[in-house]
Amino acid sequence: MIFQKILIAIDGEPIAAHAADVGAELARLSGAEMAFVHVIDPALVNAADTGIQPDIFAASAKEDARKLIDGFRKRLPERLTALDFVQVGTPLTEIVNAARDWPADLIVIGSHGRGGIKRALLGSVAEGVMRHAPCPVLVVRAKG
Repeated sequence: MIFQKILIAIDGEPIAAHAADVGAELARLSGAEMAFVHVIDPALVNAADTGIQPDIFAASAKEDARKLIDGFRKRLPERLTALDFVQVGTPLTEIVNAARDWPADLIVIGSHGRGGIKRALLGSVAEGVMRHAPCPVLVVRAKG
């Protein structure tokens, strides 16, 4: 299967950098378009109860997202470019929506590989994306 549009889910975790490297290599080898999706926690944007202007929090969160994406762009091999989507919401929902709307034919996402109690308590975004994605999902585990 040759992929034409690869969506890479990123956050500030080291595993996301590894997933981005894997996704970029797949895009380079297949000649696919590539896009990053980063999801901002709505609590960072909806700060009405703090007494600080919500738009200040929103602008700060979006600026942080841009810096994160710029860092990932710098890791890309020459001649490889990427679109980016910055969404506000729950990661599972927004990653799946971005894949559907773009539309991607592969999602690349990192996973810590937690099991047992940690997964039950924390949930797994990667697992949820696999269950609800409109396309295949490549889950990249931590090196080691």
